[in-house]
Amino acid sequence: MDKNEERETIDAKLIKDESSQKKQPPKQPRIGKIFLVALIGGLLGGGIAFGGYAAYQAYENTAVTAENSKGTAKVSNIKVNVSTQSTKAFNKIKNAVVSVEAYTTSSSSNSLDDLFGDSSSGETTSESEGSGVIYKKTGNTAFIVTNNHVISGANKVKVLLNSGKKLSATVVGHDSVTDLAVLKINAADVTQVATFGNSNNISVGQTALAIGSPLGSTYATSLTQGIISAKKRTIETTDSNGTSTGQTTVIQTDAAINPGNSGGPLVNLAGQVVGINSMKLTSTGTSTSSSSSSTTVEGMGFAIPSNEVVKIINLLVKDGKIKRPALGISLINLSYVSDSDQKSTLKLPSSVTSGVVVIKVSNSSPAKAAGIQKYDVITSLGGKKVKGLASLRTALYSHKLGDTVQIQYYHDGTLKTANIKLTLEANDSNTTTSSNSGN
Repeated sequence: MDKNEERETIDAKLIKDESSQKKQPPKQPRIGKIFLVALIGGLLGGGIAFGGYAAYQAYENTAVTAENSKGTAKVSNIKVNVSTQSTKAFNKIKNAVVSVEAYTTSSSSNSLDDLFGDSSSGETTSESEGSGVIYKKTGNTAFIVTNNHVISGANKVKVLLNSGKKLSATVVGHDSVTDLAVLKINAADVTQVATFGNSNNISVGQTALAIGSPLGSTYATSLTQGIISAKKRTIETTDSNGTSTGQTTVIQTDAAINPGNSGGPLVNLAGQVVGINSMKLTSTGTSTSSSSSSTTVEGMGFAIPSNEVVKIINLLVKDGKIKRPALGISLINLSYVSDSDQKSTLKLPSSVTSGVVVIKVSNSSPAKAAGIQKYDVITSLGGKKVKGLASLRTALYSHKLGDTVQIQYYHDGTLKTANIKLTLEANDSNTTTSSNSGN
């Protein structure tokens, strides 16, 4: 075979091999192997994963562009189901939280009526709003706890349920010292009742939820969230007239508490009431959260602990009031007396700088029986130092009717000690009062 024939034979063979290779079907990739490579690539540097995402993104952008080019917009059908513990807690109690509307009607003479001989007087109605929580349902009656200052002095009280239905309410009992009150309504439309948690078991830093009607029923059942800032905070409290009403121990929280939140619940993440929101700190001191202030201190709200609430509301339902002991005397703070009168009239040693001065003693009172007289200066009661009226009330109200307590006082400059049996109730008509205070 010459060279030309040999070349033709080689060329023909190459053509045949090439043709046979083209006819062979391509090999199918092994899925498991590609997945493993992609996984390793993603772990090492994300190169393969990024390539896949880039391809998807290009497709997605193309689809979005094509849709937008039509000039239409669509709402995604993707459902996001996020259920937090706060939401679950809120749902457990929301229908038990109510708005409380208190109406006070006062008479006012009208000069035009007088001119035309009409002796009848006109009436002016004012309204205040707060919050409350349904805590018990018995037969046809449901009971609501709220703050005393929400309903104090009201001629008529109405309750707005979360459903929007408004009902007339009756005041079962109220207590100005603890700032608590109990109302009752017809239970036919009540669908949920709150439960009380143990306020002794709360911890600083745990989540706290405040529910109520800030700024009134327009914003009924509003939820705010914060933490427990202090478990037991002792603060001085005052009434609407600015008169000191003593000391109280409360829960401090930074959950937003605004005017109208008074009486609403402070709730833990189990949906239990651990406190009743009562007041907030303002630039002028501690005030009820139903009052407003031009300048406020943010994040410092206070709630009455649930353990105290349960004790008081049970007594209010039982008796309509809280029975507390009284001394049967009228008092003023020693700080109101001038230095010269402290020396000449009270004959006090210079070392005595605080206490309360007796202005009047009622006949047949516990103080009278113990030998207390006008111008005596009380400095201790039941082993607790008396710095002023607030601390005296706190010391006195820690005891109950029938208890015998030790009292220390200065008489004509001499320190004396006596035992007082607390037989007089604070609500008795023979308890004397003065412009400053009566105890």
